[in-house]
Amino acid sequence: QDRFAPDIILVACNTLSVLVPDTKFAKSSTTPVVGIVENGVEQIADQLQDKPSARNIIFATQTTVDEATHKNLLLEQGFSDEQIVTQSCPQLTLYIEQGYDSMYTEMLIDAYVDEALSGMGEVAGPLSVSFNCTHFGYSMEFWKQAFASRGVEVQAFLDPNTKMVDFLLPAPLHQRYQQSEVAVKVVSMIEIPADRQDSIGRWLHAVSPLTETALRDFELRPDLFEWRDLVSSTAQ
Repeated sequence: QDRFAPDIILVACNTLSVLVPDTKFAKSSTTPVVGIVENGVEQIADQLQDKPSARNIIFATQTTVDEATHKNLLLEQGFSDEQIVTQSCPQLTLYIEQGYDSMYTEMLIDAYVDEALSGMGEVAGPLSVSFNCTHFGYSMEFWKQAFASRGVEVQAFLDPNTKMVDFLLPAPLHQRYQQSEVAVKVVSMIEIPADRQDSIGRWLHAVSPLTETALRDFELRPDLFEWRDLVSSTAQ
């Protein structure tokens, strides 16, 4: 907020989104802080609505699964526990960053799909899959292959990243101007290794070359935010 004076702060990470409401900043800031969790929950609810036999598998990081924010919000809406399956995917974010289309990423996705299906028994009703980690949708083809190879039909693969875009720029606001100017800047407090730049950059190329360029030309700001003192005080 101090460095960039944003009009709105979008937290495009599910793991951080389940934690940020507990921060002092989010509770007191005059700048809106919007997470991505609600977007994912809305997508899942749309798939389960009025379909008692429908089920959804939430693939996410360990922290997101442990916090259970997505599942609890869905249970509050009246969906049953049996309809919502959660599957943590340790290390998958890192593997996708290193190579979203690599053989190792494919193997890990296949293993997590197998684990999820093995734990939920027979799939009798419509099945949807939700990617509740921002990275997971980058490897969409591997997810499709993993389910198809087991003869399991997935009615919908849900990616809340797109819902966050719709939130920021809803359809009624489109085409208001004949021309618009978009600028993209990537700022990081740590070095972004070349293999990460290459993997995510190649994926971005087909979606937004402007964002790909910004990633490869990122600005390194080691003092971007405070954390050492906070970690030290917690440890003590």
